[in-house]
Amino acid sequence: MGEHGTIRSGIGGWTFEPWEKTFYPEKLAKTKHLAYAAGKLSTIEINATYYRGQKPETFAKWAASVPEGFVFAVKGNRFVTNRKKLAEGDESLDRFFASGVTELGEKLGPILWQFAPTKKFEEADFEDFLKMLPAKHDGVDLSHAVEVRHESFRASEFAALLRRHGVAVVFADHATYPAIADVTGDFVYARLQRGSDDVETCYPEDDLDGWARRAKEWAEGGAPDDLAYADADTKPEAKPRDVFVYFIHEGKAQAPHGAMALAERTRA
Repeated sequence: MGEHGTIRSGIGGWTFEPWEKTFYPEKLAKTKHLAYAAGKLSTIEINATYYRGQKPETFAKWAASVPEGFVFAVKGNRFVTNRKKLAEGDESLDRFFASGVTELGEKLGPILWQFAPTKKFEEADFEDFLKMLPAKHDGVDLSHAVEVRHESFRASEFAALLRRHGVAVVFADHATYPAIADVTGDFVYARLQRGSDDVETCYPEDDLDGWARRAKEWAEGGAPDDLAYADADTKPEAKPRDVFVYFIHEGKAQAPHGAMALAERTRA
């Protein structure tokens, strides 16, 4: 393999009761769950930030609990994105970053901005949102990804808008949400949401092989030809990109094992 970005695979959060039977050692204290998970995985998506504000000391504690090279993705607060007019979320955006997100330091990865399934694409409205996103905060470089869940976003205008602002679109492997695989930023963010609790590795072996192949292609600067695109005619610049893949939602009880299985397949 030639030059390529880093591929990280992980899960959403680290507190989930079924994982006490399927993932964590028996009787492991909940206070040690993050450290244990971070020793097995290379990234975790923090979901608590979507629902409520945190404190700087909380972010600092999380950062201190994980090893060097580990990276968190942080879900942006819902009060920023759950709006009819996105430009009106500026004060909520300021509060989100004032909560201490950058205390994660070098362990801070992408900020994930998730939109409601009812939110439709309106170009001017969405550009107002993208213009609000800061490139830095407290001297820390920031990167952003958006997860849109309405079919109207499957439009070339949407992909072009994200490319102009250097923001990644989340590829969602989901039963109903639109799959948009356009590479629009300097990294790739995928959420695999069709796993099964009945499969030990969350996704079947053949499916994991497929996702490993796609992750490697993304990391080398390519775009898999078997995924859906909003603008299939525009190819991404061929350059190495970091790749973040999260096993989420369905099959969550086995999600850590899916992430570990994918990591085994994508190690250089």
